[in-house]
Amino acid sequence: MDNESRFKALNVVLPPASEPKGVYTPMLRVGNFIYISGHLPVNNDGSLQKGKIGADIDQEEGKIAARQVGLTILATLIANLGSLNRIKRVIKVFGMVNATTDFEKQPYIINGCSELFVEVFGRENGIGVRSAAGVGSLPENVPVEIEGIFELDAE
Repeated sequence: MDNESRFKALNVVLPPASEPKGVYTPMLRVGNFIYISGHLPVNNDGSLQKGKIGADIDQEEGKIAARQVGLTILATLIANLGSLNRIKRVIKVFGMVNATTDFEKQPYIINGCSELFVEVFGRENGIGVRSAAGVGSLPENVPVEIEGIFELDAE
């Protein structure tokens, strides 16, 4: 099964592709690599999910927000590449978790995005290297911001 077929089997609706809110591009291609700027949890109506994990929302809601960030990243990839089949594999995911200072489950939160990528790109190609860091705040008080690097299939 290819990436597009696996994605369609999930029967999810993508949020709008990311639009820059500053001086940057949401996606940059360098050779056979796609660099994705930090993406936020955008809902299907274009609004943002908000809250600090451990204060406003719990870790399960944080994990769902990380999955939504993954969907936002997929929307950006599709908008710019035309198809998820152009992606060979996930290289790296870096997640920042807006949480209280005593929260210690940042990797669990970022699993929301990583598990989505496994569902779409398969186990072999959907798991890359990863970091998950806790931060004191994020833009617009979102719970999660994630960036990534993907390898393109040879054209």
